[in-house]
Amino acid sequence: MVRFYKMHSLGNDFMVLDAVTDDDAAPTDQIQRWAQRHEGIGFDQLLVIAPPKQPDADFHYLIYNADGSEAEQCGNGTRCVAWLARHLGLSKKTQLSWHSKGGVLQTKLLEERSPTVIETTLPVPSLDPSAVPFISNTGTNTAVLEAGGSGFEVTAVSTGNPHGVVFVDKIATIDVASLGAALSTHGAFPNQANIGFCQVVDRSFIRLRVYERGVGETRACGTGASAAVVAARSRNLVDAQVKVSLPGGKLRIRWSGPNQPITMAGGAALVFTGELELKE
Repeated sequence: MVRFYKMHSLGNDFMVLDAVTDDDAAPTDQIQRWAQRHEGIGFDQLLVIAPPKQPDADFHYLIYNADGSEAEQCGNGTRCVAWLARHLGLSKKTQLSWHSKGGVLQTKLLEERSPTVIETTLPVPSLDPSAVPFISNTGTNTAVLEAGGSGFEVTAVSTGNPHGVVFVDKIATIDVASLGAALSTHGAFPNQANIGFCQVVDRSFIRLRVYERGVGETRACGTGASAAVVAARSRNLVDAQVKVSLPGGKLRIRWSGPNQPITMAGGAALVFTGELELKE
């Protein structure tokens, strides 16, 4: 049996496992079955808190999409694992360092209330197409890609995982499911990508909907919100501090510019706990 924790941040929901105190709490080929919302637990990602593998980290942090594929980073997930580490007594520190496939990031407990507010500092983002990776005939991080019979100008950004940002006049009418899937798997993204459709309202406020690779449209995406701010700021469309409105709620993103890390602040909440029997 393995104990799991169902959590969410802005409706971006997770199944979280504690592999620090439970050696059996490791991902298996059952992830897709667990992820099913009608026959399983249902979640966007499975997150695993594991003992650190790097001397500069408090914990190792594993992320798996609902289809079983491994992801490099998950911004909203960092707040959930930070909350759970404190709740379970895995650490008494209010500031933690996490090492994931996408690099080292920091979490800081800001307000211990309901929902708990946690700030995450992500690694320095990159607009270098090779870092995403992004391959296009322009040789830059921006290119027009075809999807659904139309061309969409996509700005590629790495926030530890690959993103493509599309600026639109009105996100409410965008077919995120089909267009997001087509752009996510476009040949310009050899590792696929998360696709964000961004509407800039003013210099301190944007609206965003995100198609996550391996998941579909999600109610919120922390790294996607960060990528949208980076892409918008690189075009001088927004200022250093931006509120990002997603279907599941709002995030506060701060990015002062090139060679600087991104910080995001938002809530995290425990929904329920349970136990699963691991099938052979």
